[in-house]
Amino acid sequence: MILQGEIVDIPYIVIDQLTPDQQQVWKTYFGDADRPRYIEEGIWRRTQEKATADQSGWTAADDARRRIIHYRYRYGLVPTTAAPAIGLTDLYLYHSATAPADEIDAHHDALWDSLATGGWKEAPGGFLWTRRDLKCRITEHGVHPQDAAAGRTLPVGYRSLDVQIASVSYAPPPAVRQLLWNVLSTGIRCKDRPGTPTRVPDLSVLADLLPFQVEIGCGTSVEAGIPPLHRLHEIYRVTDRQGHEPREHRFTLSPTADTLLHEVLTEPEEKTAEFVEMFRACFLAEPTPAMWALKELKDAGHLVGPVITNNFDVLAARAGLDECFMRRYDQAVPDVEWVDGAKALLVVGLHADRRKVQARARARGMQVIYLDPEGFWHDGQFMPYPLEGPQDGDMVCRATAAESLPALVNLLNQRPG
Repeated sequence: MILQGEIVDIPYIVIDQLTPDQQQVWKTYFGDADRPRYIEEGIWRRTQEKATADQSGWTAADDARRRIIHYRYRYGLVPTTAAPAIGLTDLYLYHSATAPADEIDAHHDALWDSLATGGWKEAPGGFLWTRRDLKCRITEHGVHPQDAAAGRTLPVGYRSLDVQIASVSYAPPPAVRQLLWNVLSTGIRCKDRPGTPTRVPDLSVLADLLPFQVEIGCGTSVEAGIPPLHRLHEIYRVTDRQGHEPREHRFTLSPTADTLLHEVLTEPEEKTAEFVEMFRACFLAEPTPAMWALKELKDAGHLVGPVITNNFDVLAARAGLDECFMRRYDQAVPDVEWVDGAKALLVVGLHADRRKVQARARARGMQVIYLDPEGFWHDGQFMPYPLEGPQDGDMVCRATAAESLPALVNLLNQRPG
């Protein structure tokens, strides 16, 4: 393992000296998987406009700051003198800031200071810097080519500055470079207005709604010890997280208040360790009692179809369940494998951004039931985090998967016949 203070070498060792069981997990669920689970990818787009005023600080038409981030990491087995390790073999981080000229000028100067502090070496031409196995390219635009191509018009005096940090040997193909701009063109995510669902004390209502399908979010991952997704928001400085209430967090938009690039350029060793946190936690996690309960429900015929999942932790697959993976950037609404005759969709620990599956279940006449505590514990205090998606006619059980799914198994096992 690379220790704090050492130089970042690629491959960067994430998990050293794999056990035989871990090698088999890699081969079965990552290396030879049906989708590239050895790729970790994320995109954030934050724009300042009237529809986002509460979090972006928009007040007038000349408020049009924008911050977009795309990261894409590839992992692979790395031979060592003993057992193989898992290493980060390709690193790609793209950061684009658009703001008034004075903020971009200050951003530019801060980047140069960070490059000097971090010991980066400038290549001829002044746009490329290197630091051991990493490279950094900086490009400034009066009018961003992507805005020109899309016909987007920004206020007078706005400029953009793009920073690409990657492993030296990695050259992102055009499709990778274009992906986040395709996502940006789909517009902002409009929040649902919650309806008035029925509150239920447990999942016993499912006994009369068999068979059912299931969609799971990060709630089951958190129960397995994987950091919640807001940890990624912290790592990539997506929001100003001064308070604990998620819906009050403000977007990080002004480049003068954005510390991400400074952290990467001045302390790439420490930041790389943060970048690989989520993948490492996902690989080391084990299926939970909730996952094994889903497997029992599947084996009994109560649960049908694949687990519709937004998670990249592979825990459902490792519990022996088929997965229908939804967290994709190349499809606005990925295909869902619906099963004729399924009477309900159980939505477990899923917030905000994947509501179209539930809408399609309603359109099929399925009962939608949410299982979510609607909050989380922080420093010994329960912080409310209300669900956004439930509509009139839906049901909500405010409990955890860990307690509710095994209880459902026991209930159904006790039924006559």
